[in-house]
Amino acid sequence: MSFSRDPRIETVPILSLRPTQITVGMREVSAKRRAWREHSGRKKARFLGSHLVPVIRGPAEHCYIIDHHHLALALQQEGVQDVAITVVADLRALARGAFWVYLDNRGWLHPYDDAGHRRGHEDVPKRITQLRDDPFRSLAGELRVVGGFAKDTTPFSEFLWADFLRRRIRRRLVKQDFDRALELAVGLAKSAAAAYLPGWCGPTSRG
Repeated sequence: MSFSRDPRIETVPILSLRPTQITVGMREVSAKRRAWREHSGRKKARFLGSHLVPVIRGPAEHCYIIDHHHLALALQQEGVQDVAITVVADLRALARGAFWVYLDNRGWLHPYDDAGHRRGHEDVPKRITQLRDDPFRSLAGELRVVGGFAKDTTPFSEFLWADFLRRRIRRRLVKQDFDRALELAVGLAKSAAAAYLPGWCGPTSRG
């Protein structure tokens, strides 16, 4: 196996990318679609050139995307066919089983479904278009946008927050009254119960 010290950039079809997670927050995908539409033609080209999708080369020459799942899906839904990728590691020499174990141990795999249950790697979809909606991932994404927690380099940090919120806010509320759910999420994010999570900003006041 090999690891890239210098970025190796190339362009590939979005539909050829293989996910390393099962879900996304579709509200976040929709927000990225709206932002894309606001760009002019020239800005769109610059955007695509500056937002490289990190991938792992795996068995059977497949490229496995390890970040920017939301962006890739949003671009695909907006009719973009190709994206620029940067190869983080070349694991084509690994057998398929060893490949998935390696991804898991490096924090490059998140096989959790929309109920927060861990599944086998065989349940990870083979196409970006097969990603499922997890409303709590949308809630976590919006929580970060409003300052509930800080962006963090911890892999899948938003999913950790999603799981935290899933255990404390009713799913029905997230679907039926997202604003109210977000209000509750902000309060929870400032509580001591969330202190273990990446990007925790602490309580807004002491008392």
